[in-house]
Amino acid sequence: MKRIFITSAFLLSTLLQSPAIANKGPGVSGGDTLHVAAGTPDTGEEKLISLTAGGYASWLHMAMFDKPSDNWINSSMLHNRLNFKAYAGNHVTLALEMRNRFVTGDMIKFDPAYAGSLAADDGWIDMSWNIFSGGSYALNTMIDRAYINFTAGNLEIRAGRQRINWSQALIWNPNDIFNTYSFFDFDYVERPGSDALRLTYSTGPASAVETVVKVDAANRITAAALGRFSLLNTDLQFLAGVTDDDFLTAGTGFSGAIGSFSIRGEATLFAPFRGADEEKNIFIATLGIDKAFSDKVTTLAQVMYSGNPIDLNSFTELYEGGLTARQLAFSKFSAAGQISYSPVPLLSISLSAIWYPDLDGYYAGPSIDFSLAENVDFSFLWQHFNSTIAGEETRINLGFIRIRYSF
Repeated sequence: MKRIFITSAFLLSTLLQSPAIANKGPGVSGGDTLHVAAGTPDTGEEKLISLTAGGYASWLHMAMFDKPSDNWINSSMLHNRLNFKAYAGNHVTLALEMRNRFVTGDMIKFDPAYAGSLAADDGWIDMSWNIFSGGSYALNTMIDRAYINFTAGNLEIRAGRQRINWSQALIWNPNDIFNTYSFFDFDYVERPGSDALRLTYSTGPASAVETVVKVDAANRITAAALGRFSLLNTDLQFLAGVTDDDFLTAGTGFSGAIGSFSIRGEATLFAPFRGADEEKNIFIATLGIDKAFSDKVTTLAQVMYSGNPIDLNSFTELYEGGLTARQLAFSKFSAAGQISYSPVPLLSISLSAIWYPDLDGYYAGPSIDFSLAENVDFSFLWQHFNSTIAGEETRINLGFIRIRYSF
């Protein structure tokens, strides 16, 4: 598989450095598509090569405190994302996407492990680097998409670092066994990628069969197959495979509607192959409902059950979320809700909350998003956590201000 990744990177770098694409004129903006016609000497037919580029740049400031009157821990981040795609004809696509983050402030100053966490990469190939770092700053570059995609009729093959989204629900996703994420990480909308080989065969407009093999940094294999189809206006899916070498995994998910309400659910069983005392069967199920009452108000609610939730040792584990899909639950039962209101097209106000009964705790988070100008957005978020973790009462407030320009 490493040979596949190396070949993909070589092809992409060769294509990006070709004279026709490298000489991109000043009139082509980052979000535009550049087309190059290359004739074949034998047949005279044209093969179309195109390149798209885009991304965003943002400034994010965070303040963390127990009470507003206490001392604040302040950190700022300049975040730049660059997305490139090259199309060779109608069958081959090469993608390269990266995020660059310059972080300064108290988080790096007070936490010696924070800069190292920026450079952490769970993928088979380490593609995250701290370019430089100091006592209160760090510059990190991470490649989270780097793949080659080939299509032939109903068959699609993708090799490299990619996002594999098998989720149906909106908050917790036990079917998303290849790349989980934290609900609280609002600034990373693209979500992590996996180093994997993926085959998809479409059997109809709403049906397909997928097979994926992923390798992580510890050389553990996660391999599974998924089939999805539509029945009675409901999208259904079933999956089975092996996760992290050690767990036989099987699950199902659905999304449909009852009247004007959308209903979504997922359930996954993780059964260990070996009979180690510390390993137990883990079953996670979730059910959600959402509704748009108008073009201004939307709501959603979701509950989750786990027969074997993980024990938290720190607030960081709660905030960063489980490393795998079997580690999503911190309480036997969890419940979440969200309401969003857009009084005018340029303004969105939302409030979300999560209840963790086993932690005697909850999360509450209001947010405001406002469009300042074309492609320029302003966001304010407040995240409040109150719970008991490792026998200690934990109360933390996180406030964020972000300005982002998309190009």
